[in-house]
Amino acid sequence: MNWLVRRFVTGLVIILIAMTFTFFLIRLMPGNAVQYLISQLIQTATIPLEQAYQQVRAIYGIDMDLPLGKQYLQYVWGLAHGNLGNSILYPRTPVVSILAQAVPWTLFLVGISTLLSFSIGILLGLLAAYRRNTPVDKSLTFTASVLRAIPDYLVAIFLLYYLAAINPIFPFGGNYDASLTPGWNLEFIISVIHHSLLPIISFTITAFGGWLLNMRANTVSVLGDDYIVAARARGIKDRVLTLDYVGRNAILPLFTGLALSLGYMFGGVVFIETIFSYPGIGFYLMTAVNGRDYPLMQGAFLLITTAVVLSNIIADLLYGWLDPRIRE
Repeated sequence: MNWLVRRFVTGLVIILIAMTFTFFLIRLMPGNAVQYLISQLIQTATIPLEQAYQQVRAIYGIDMDLPLGKQYLQYVWGLAHGNLGNSILYPRTPVVSILAQAVPWTLFLVGISTLLSFSIGILLGLLAAYRRNTPVDKSLTFTASVLRAIPDYLVAIFLLYYLAAINPIFPFGGNYDASLTPGWNLEFIISVIHHSLLPIISFTITAFGGWLLNMRANTVSVLGDDYIVAARARGIKDRVLTLDYVGRNAILPLFTGLALSLGYMFGGVVFIETIFSYPGIGFYLMTAVNGRDYPLMQGAFLLITTAVVLSNIIADLLYGWLDPRIRE
């Protein structure tokens, strides 16, 4: 229990440090939200600069003239009361509301992709280890190495071009058909699945290679252990040996990686969600960066940091639960 309390306290300190660093770092970016909005207003309404500045302050409630220290204290005070501020690009919309709408879509998209890539990688890695130094092993490891080296956004662009533009099998983007009303009905569910298939395939294709290579390496290492040789000598069936002896021990380190990847997933699909206009955390983060929407950026980064810290704690707990030696 003391260890768990220390881990949570350490995690909280890390979150606070990351939040502070992010707050000041994004304000070092060229330009700011006020300049962005003023330029948009001048171009569309052709009004003087000072008048545009006053309108921006009146409409959006933004005052970038405050000292950074005072802005930071205001942000921390609001954060302590559960208020992340209002978005600049989405006027009068709380950041919490935007993130709450985006989180389920990211969880759905990346959760399915991660579990699919993990399952495929584990099975093929186990196969490659048992068929090591054969054409099956060589072809699997070569394919995994190549796919692991390709950025997921390149695969996304390729699939979007050939399966949405050239051959209109899938939609260009979005999370469901705009003509449908969201609800638990078959038509809406089919539309959601149809819109998510290309992003899921893009992520899975580039992610399973890493799991495959790691599982193969772990399995080959376990196959050489003395207790496996002893189990074979005792006449234990190959199926039991593969599942209960080899697979169970080889997969242990990968469960830790799975827990960590679920934490990183909030920030790991920025390009894929942007390419497919999928309204998840990555999509809104990219939109906020392009529009210098400081409150939305800070909220997204805070969410990503918190998810990564919590996933590290969960990974430690999970590994201790799976391996009693670590727990002791």
